[in-house]
Amino acid sequence: MSDATLGVEVRELSSPDELEDLLRIFDDVWRPDPTNRPVGTDMLRALTHAGNYVAGAFIGDHLAGGSVAYFGAPVGETLHSHITGVNRRGRGHQVGYALKMHQRRWALERGLSTITWTFDPLVARNAYFNLAKLGATPMHYYEDFYGELGDELGGDADTDRVLVSWDLKSAVASASEVSGSSQTVDELLANGAVSVIDVEQPSRPVAHHDRVTPDTGAVVEVPRDIESMRVSAPLDAARWRIALRDALSPLLVDGDGRRAVRFLRSGHFVFGPAGSGAR
Repeated sequence: MSDATLGVEVRELSSPDELEDLLRIFDDVWRPDPTNRPVGTDMLRALTHAGNYVAGAFIGDHLAGGSVAYFGAPVGETLHSHITGVNRRGRGHQVGYALKMHQRRWALERGLSTITWTFDPLVARNAYFNLAKLGATPMHYYEDFYGELGDELGGDADTDRVLVSWDLKSAVASASEVSGSSQTVDELLANGAVSVIDVEQPSRPVAHHDRVTPDTGAVVEVPRDIESMRVSAPLDAARWRIALRDALSPLLVDGDGRRAVRFLRSGHFVFGPAGSGAR
């Protein structure tokens, strides 16, 4: 399958040479400890042999990104996307979007209805891509989900993650819907939403979940570039991890109290009142 409008071709990978090329993409993105790579060639080969999803995105003849996913629970309904990465060659070509669209088509062709994955909620560009551009729904907050990974991109921080669920039967939002569907933060606050994290001292954010009631919406800010902060000010980044954990954990609840969630380009999670996201 390909997406000619993006100039990117996405196809499944299976040979050992192709899989090793994909691992080099992941190494370039995450720069892991060589003894603790996110996945190995042998595991990728086993996943492809068992019929799971391993794909690469090409710009011309050059591999620029890739994604690995496997069947999950509920059986026959869900694909879990474990890792997706795009290297420097792929930036500016919407390679990540092309990969997700290919993965979506692949899953639908096999009768699946949902793709799940986890992401670091401190990384604003990933939150915007997952929630605004793809329309995935945050389901749960996990503290230190992977334990210590030891890669340069994440530093030594706890690996907190938000699990999202992507309903494949829903239409993908158009560009105009993504860009024009959100109020500004000031408008939201003026209409009764509450700001959960105080950033009067940006290096010492403080969460105030006591401000949130079942009837109020909530706005939760994240740093614009946590990856740079982890290099230049790791202590500040660690404080942001704790503040965001304190803010998001109580808001991402199951059942009748679930809140609708979206993410603004300005770098803010926006939650509706309790019950607005109930299914």
